Amino acid sequence: MNIKIKEVKTKSELDQVFAIRREVFVEEQNVSEEIEMDEYDVSSQHVLATIDGKPVGTARWRKTNEGIKLERFAVLKLYRGKNIGAELVYVFLRKHSPERYIYLNAQEKVISFYEKFGFVAEGDCFYEAGIPHKKMVLKNR
Repeated sequence: MNIKIKEVKTKSELDQVFAIRREVFVEEQNVSEEIEMDEYDVSSQHVLATIDGKPVGTARWRKTNEGIKLERFAVLKLYRGKNIGAELVYVFLRKHSPERYIYLNAQEKVISFYEKFGFVAEGDCFYEAGIPHKKMVLKNR
């Protein structure tokens, strides 16, 4: 199994990103497409994970007034548990310097996944698209 992660540069690659997110968030998690596909897609940097050339995962990051926000981590169901999500996180951690404020909003069911990378949950639970989330901040690198 050959996992590759690349920055999205073409419309074709971006279409693959959107297809993965549509399958994971819209079809599987019942998030409305209006919420899932947002105005930040234009200003964000997207990455695409492939296994043997097949698109299987994606994520994006963007600069905010707070720092760097990691978002829209999605791995196709058939490929979960194969370290694709971890590789997506590692791409961002290698790219951004440790002194930057890096954060994300994690679905509650995957908080323990992000804790493995040094993210710490802060504040109360809140809902995005009807799904419970917590803000997580990268603390130790």
